Amino acid sequence: MNWQFWISECIQFTTYGVIAYLCGLLVQLKNAKVNYTRKINFFALYLTPLVLARVFPFTQTLATTAMRSLLAAGIFMALVKPVRERVPLFATMFCSFDRPEDRPYTLFWLSTQILAGYFVLIPMSVVFARYGISELVFIPVVVHCVGDGFAEPVGVRFGRHKYTTRVFLSTAHRYTRSYEGSACVLIAGLFTVVVFYYSFTRAEFIGALLIVPLVMTLAEAWSPHTWDTPYMFFTGGASLLLVKLVL
Repeated sequence: MNWQFWISECIQFTTYGVIAYLCGLLVQLKNAKVNYTRKINFFALYLTPLVLARVFPFTQTLATTAMRSLLAAGIFMALVKPVRERVPLFATMFCSFDRPEDRPYTLFWLSTQILAGYFVLIPMSVVFARYGISELVFIPVVVHCVGDGFAEPVGVRFGRHKYTTRVFLSTAHRYTRSYEGSACVLIAGLFTVVVFYYSFTRAEFIGALLIVPLVMTLAEAWSPHTWDTPYMFFTGGASLLLVKLVL
């Protein structure tokens, strides 16, 4: 692990903390909807390391992956109830994630989803780098952050056609989603592939446009409540790799 790794990690986790704290203040002082601040946090969580990896490049190894996992676990430990009740800073950060409908499982669902997302994203970044298509890693991340980010508020405001989804590690609880919200993922997928058209040949571009948005939309629709991140990352990355290898 070289100095680029440590600089990247310091900037990364400082950025997370600042954004989570500011979003928590919006919830506490301005009554902002946690549904929205939560999506801002996720955008920072997954996009920041990809940007920093291009500014401070380092080789992904088992050691760097393990260290990132330990650092992430440390953050979640700081948000557990006994700690955040004693440290107002952490309590404010937690407010930016704590949706009322997720209680009392907010932290469990949050931590497992984020860790699972990284366990998909990190190997995917390594594989894409070996094939010389590192820039395409941004596609699943942007589709997830933008598409899923708009899906919830659009579904809450305009969702008229509902369907149910299960909960992670539970079949007893059911939550509702809307087709209008899921359509945001499809639209975001189409738009994002178009933005990255320069990274494809003509055949690859058409294939990506037909496959990636649809696959990621279905992954978001079928994934468990609060656990769509690893499903969307995996299906988006796998479909992009398939397009690149076959077309």
